[in-house]
Amino acid sequence: MKYYIIAGEASGDLHASHLITALKAEDPEAQFRGFGGDLMQEAGLTLVRHYRDLAYMGVVQVVLHARTILKGMSQCKEDLVTWRPDVVVLVDYPGFNLKIARFVHERALCPVFYYIAPKLWAWKEWRIKDIRRDVDELFSILPFETEFFEGKHHYPIHYVGNPTMDEVTAYRAAHPTTASLPASFSGVDGAADERPIIALLCGSRKQEIADNLPRMLQASQPYAARYRLIIAGAPSITPDIYQKYVGSHSVDIIYNRTYDLLSQSTAALVTSGTATLETALFRVPQVVCYFMKFRQLASFARRLILKIPYVSLVNLVAGREVVPELVAEQMTPAACRKHLESILPGGPAREEQLRGYEEMSRKLGEPGAPQKAARLMVQLLEKK
Repeated sequence: MKYYIIAGEASGDLHASHLITALKAEDPEAQFRGFGGDLMQEAGLTLVRHYRDLAYMGVVQVVLHARTILKGMSQCKEDLVTWRPDVVVLVDYPGFNLKIARFVHERALCPVFYYIAPKLWAWKEWRIKDIRRDVDELFSILPFETEFFEGKHHYPIHYVGNPTMDEVTAYRAAHPTTASLPASFSGVDGAADERPIIALLCGSRKQEIADNLPRMLQASQPYAARYRLIIAGAPSITPDIYQKYVGSHSVDIIYNRTYDLLSQSTAALVTSGTATLETALFRVPQVVCYFMKFRQLASFARRLILKIPYVSLVNLVAGREVVPELVAEQMTPAACRKHLESILPGGPAREEQLRGYEEMSRKLGEPGAPQKAARLMVQLLEKK
C-alpha cells in the first residue's frame, strides 16, 4: 500500500520515522511519500518537502511567512492528487494537517488516519467538528485523551501507548553504559570535563529559542562554575541562531544528541513539549520554561482560553503538578533560578519530582506504540 505521511516538526519527524519502520514490518510492499524530515527520509520516505521550510509558530510568524506556508500546502495537495495514496497519515501539526485532511476528504482521495491526535483538550476544542468530518481513524498517544475524545465528545479513538516511551527505552537498551559527549566539548586543556551537566532544551523552533534561551542562560549562569551548561541543538536550527543569544555566556551546544545529553544530565531547563516527557523518562529533574512575548496578554489568554490546568505533558499525564511550570510572565530568570536550585542534588524538590516521574511512567504504559499503531492501521486499511 501507498502511505502519504505529513509531519511538521522535529518530534513529529522522530515519531513518524518509527511508525514507517513499524509499517514496513506489517506491510512489506509499503511505499512512503510525504512532508517531513531527515529521520523520515532515512526510514524510507520519499521526501517532497522538509518541515524546516514550514515550521513557523505564533500569529506574527505565520502571517509573515503566509506565502511560503500556502505554497507548501498547494504543493502538498497537488502531490496527493498525482500520487494517489491508499491512506494519508497525519502526525500532529494540526494547523496544516487539518486543512489537508479536509482536502483529502472533500475529494474522497483515500482514508485519513491521524497519528498523534491534535491537542484539542488544550485549546481550539471546536476543531473536534473537523476531526469528525475529515478524519477516519484517530490514534492517541496520551492516556488522558481517551476520556476527552470518547467520554466528552463520543468520538472513538485508539490509544496505542506513547512513542516517546519506546524511543527512550530503545536508547537505553542500546546504551547500557553512559554515552560520551563529543571530544570537542572536553576541557580547555583537552582533558575531560567532569562537571555535572545542566541541560538547556529551548525548543526546536526559532521563536521558541528567541523567547526562552536568553532567560534560561540568565537563570543558569550562576551555576556555570560548578556545572557544565549544554544546549541541546535542534536539527533544523543553524549555529548562528544560537550564537545570537549565547554571546559571552559559558555554555556549549551539541547537535542531534539530545538523548546522549539527557542520559548524563543532573538537571534541565525545558521548553514545554515532547522534551518535557523525554526528560522525565530519563529521570532528569526539570523546570518547565515557556516564555511568550506580550506575556501579560498571553497569561490572560491562557486563563481565558486554555481548558487544562497544566502545559507540560509530565503534569498532564500524572494528573498533578510533578514539575514546576513557568509560563508567560512567570518565566523570569529569578524564578527559574529558584526552581533550578531546588532540583539540584540536595535540593528540597529533587526526590519528590523523581517519585512523580515513576507515577507518570506507569500511566503511560508499556513500550510498543509504533508497532501497535502500524498493526491497527494495516488491519483497518485491509477492511476498508
